[in-house]
Amino acid sequence: MANHLRSELVLDALEMAVTQRRSRDVIHASDQGSQYTSPAFGRRCQEAGVCPSMGSVGDAHDKAMAESFFSTLECELLARRRFRSQAEARMAAFNYIEGVADPLRRHSALGDRSPAIYE
Repeated sequence: MANHLRSELVLDALEMAVTQRRSRDVIHASDQGSQYTSPAFGRRCQEAGVCPSMGSVGDAHDKAMAESFFSTLECELLARRRFRSQAEARMAAFNYIEGVADPLRRHSALGDRSPAIYE
């Protein structure tokens, strides 16, 4: 997490995903932010076997899964707490995403399996 939208932020996130998941021939869905259209991001996607996909401008349906995830994050974590600092908020979000939402939560799109079991 960071307080900027430079391309190194998405490159770091992509590197985390590639290292942890070791999946090839996957799709990376994103909006049309400049960090996703950078040559460095495109090169790294190609090297990792990731197909970048950008939705239409202003079309929330293109990224329905992300919209649903952030809605759940807001309800389950952010709406219930006040944070004393950005660092505390970042750590809480990281712990939620890595410890609860991502590896354990079952998804209907994965046959009601968690990502950890599915992969």
